[in-house]
Amino acid sequence: MPRRLFKRYMPDPESIRTNKSLRFLGALLHDPNLWHLNRHSVARAMAVGLFCAFVPLPMQMLIAASFAVPLRANLPISVGLVWLTNPITMPPVFYCTYKLGAWIMGIPPMLLPDELTWAWITGELALLWQPFLLGSLIAGLTFAVLAYNLTMLYWRWWVRHNWRKRQERRLQQATPE
Repeated sequence: MPRRLFKRYMPDPESIRTNKSLRFLGALLHDPNLWHLNRHSVARAMAVGLFCAFVPLPMQMLIAASFAVPLRANLPISVGLVWLTNPITMPPVFYCTYKLGAWIMGIPPMLLPDELTWAWITGELALLWQPFLLGSLIAGLTFAVLAYNLTMLYWRWWVRHNWRKRQERRLQQATPE
């Protein structure tokens, strides 16, 4: 089931190989390990994708692809998970990471003004960037470790579950009534 579930939502490998922004990876994209769906490659991809989703840098998809290739993580899953932080979800996610960083640093978090303007952001950036970056890195690492371990556990559970069901069917077929 995990393999079928992931395959259903994965983009075509050829569409990723021909993507203009990923051309810098060149022949590395032809490594079949980047397209396999096994518990290790999917778990690594979940960790890479979620970590990169929380990194407040532009071109998160390129960063995820750059990490996925040497780590031999599933490339489509790594790149796709970055879209967890899309233009709609970015403000609340990054506000939460800022609050996390401020809490860890022991700094009272700033309250947002009634009107969020570019002038306010640039004026307060000197005070905001450290807790924001710290919170983003800690949230990214935490979610990456959680995603990796939960994927490994879920995959093992699913395989054992299916193995038991198959053995029960075999026993039912082998025993006469």
